[in-house]
Amino acid sequence: MTDNHPFRRLPEVPAFTVASDDVQDGQEFRPPQWSGMMGVPGGEDVSPQLTWSGAPEGTKSFAVTMYDPDAPTMSGFWHWAVANIPADVTTLPPGAGAAGGAGLPDGAIQLQNDARAPQFVGAAPPAGHGPHRYFIVVHALDVADIGVPADATPAYLGFTMSSHILGRATLVASAETPGEA
Repeated sequence: MTDNHPFRRLPEVPAFTVASDDVQDGQEFRPPQWSGMMGVPGGEDVSPQLTWSGAPEGTKSFAVTMYDPDAPTMSGFWHWAVANIPADVTTLPPGAGAAGGAGLPDGAIQLQNDARAPQFVGAAPPAGHGPHRYFIVVHALDVADIGVPADATPAYLGFTMSSHILGRATLVASAETPGEA
């Protein structure tokens, strides 16, 4: 499904590194990162631990997003969006994306995902739909506050960020409905 790459039509920016104790690039999510909210048995909607390094000089804040371009919609599915993460923060603990955002650093805002919940919602590919890719991205921004309200959509965040992105760190996880692989 490489024809539906979320960065194909966006300007290229320098890459930096993101890693996780909970999921490896190119590997499948484990049950904590599946979505119980969306009915996946054993799913816990726990955002993965993330650590990043090597952000470009001039970075004033970060945003973190998780997007599924393979969702059976015309616009994919946004699972998570956090903005205004201070530039001196380079890690998020597991579960930082819980409802209420208590695990997020001061000043960060968590937007509503496409399930209309301001929290991380885990993987939930529909039965029979095959494997899905989940782009977990840390965006290095040239502004300390991206200027979006907490009730903005992740797509609006992406639009607003587009002219402020200095670099991008990407980890791609996958998931397929349990029992289908």
